[in-house]
Amino acid sequence: MGKINVAIIGVGNCSSSLVQGIQKYSEIQDNEIKVPGLMNNILGGYSIGDVNVVAAFDVDKDKVGKDLSEAIFTKNNNALKFHDVAKTGVTVERGMTHDGVGEYLADIIEIDKDKDSVGSETSDIIQILRDKKVDVVINYLPVGSEQATKWYVEQVLAAGCAFVNCIPVFIAREDYWQKRFKDKGLPIVGDDIKSQVGATIVHRVLTRLFNDRGCKISRTYQLNTGGNTDFLNMIEKSRLKYKKISKTESVQSQLDVPLDPKEIHIGPSDYVPWQKDNKVAFIRIEGEGFGGAPINLEMRLSVQDSPNSAGVVIDAIRCVALARERGLAGPLNSASSYYMKTPPVQHRDHIARDLTNEFIRGENIKANKSTIN
Repeated sequence: MGKINVAIIGVGNCSSSLVQGIQKYSEIQDNEIKVPGLMNNILGGYSIGDVNVVAAFDVDKDKVGKDLSEAIFTKNNNALKFHDVAKTGVTVERGMTHDGVGEYLADIIEIDKDKDSVGSETSDIIQILRDKKVDVVINYLPVGSEQATKWYVEQVLAAGCAFVNCIPVFIAREDYWQKRFKDKGLPIVGDDIKSQVGATIVHRVLTRLFNDRGCKISRTYQLNTGGNTDFLNMIEKSRLKYKKISKTESVQSQLDVPLDPKEIHIGPSDYVPWQKDNKVAFIRIEGEGFGGAPINLEMRLSVQDSPNSAGVVIDAIRCVALARERGLAGPLNSASSYYMKTPPVQHRDHIARDLTNEFIRGENIKANKSTIN
């Protein structure tokens, strides 16, 4: 198998964990040993070392113009450092701002507007993607960056790249964008990345457990706190519309009968600076068992937020590369349902896993190359 050339939009904490992980696990060449943090050492013939980051875009003056290995450890990034990253030879290019920098991020991110300075004007994204022969573009923009995401998607389509949408701006699930990707002959995985063991995936599993064991859920909440730039950005409530929809629908999809919207509350709750990249989730489920006896579950989950999704993104990249290699276009429903909170089609997690593994093995792929299983 050849290399998968990847471009990253947004050089934040998630990018930091991804780049560190690619280098850390690059020597693994088989599936013989179970490696902590990885779901698949080899996926469809691709090792992690085959994921080759060749371009990156940001608007932060502290990152633009720097080697990616340096940019991922700048002051506004506080993800866990678990690997010393060697020079990549990838210079962070100036991206498009649009609505990508919210009210609170604007207090800590300096966007250079001096036309004579590096990073003052948006780079030619399409040309860079073409020159670097980018296969897959990853969207890591801040939550609420709807206009910026859609602008970048236009660049991705024009350049002829596959797309992995890791944020809750709905692209893969929308008919308009599905058609655009199909018409261009390009695959997409989205929307809104699940973590390996994060608040939403745990909440989904527990919700389904209650349902499968015959217990009626009366109400539930999921409250999250953290101290990274993602949580700082989400203080701005107007940017949370799609985030709350994504997380809530992801949990509701596991119930045979969805809860009344008043009885389910899911979303970021507060920014606690000293937590840094540590995300803490509080989940409560109230229900009824046999004879109407009350059953209440409470749990606390503490994770390092950014590494928690990096291993999932590595698999999503390799799946969308496989789809492109096989000449498939449009939303990859199997991988999207397994790796994303708001895919075009929701499945139970064990079913989504089986469908994804079937796709990886090359099974159940429709002959019509304009559609994807």
